[in-house]
Amino acid sequence: MGAEEAEGTPPPLPATGEPATTARAQPISAAQFLSWKQRKDAEVAARKAEAAEKRADDIASGAAQMNGRELFQHEPWVFDNNIY
Repeated sequence: MGAEEAEGTPPPLPATGEPATTARAQPISAAQFLSWKQRKDAEVAARKAEAAEKRADDIASGAAQMNGRELFQHEPWVFDNNIY
């Protein structure tokens, strides 16, 4: 029973002035942060580009329905009101 009780209890919280983990005890430099930020932004941009390419492929194959903007860009004649 003692082992079961130890598993269910959360670890003790650090005192008010102490950091929560040792990783936070050492601040990062501005250069390290900028390096991380550039890497993170590049990953996000790559994911967005991949999603846009997949969306374009799905629209071309007919697997996905176009929204209004995409319809206007690909088939502007649909929005031509000169015939009325």
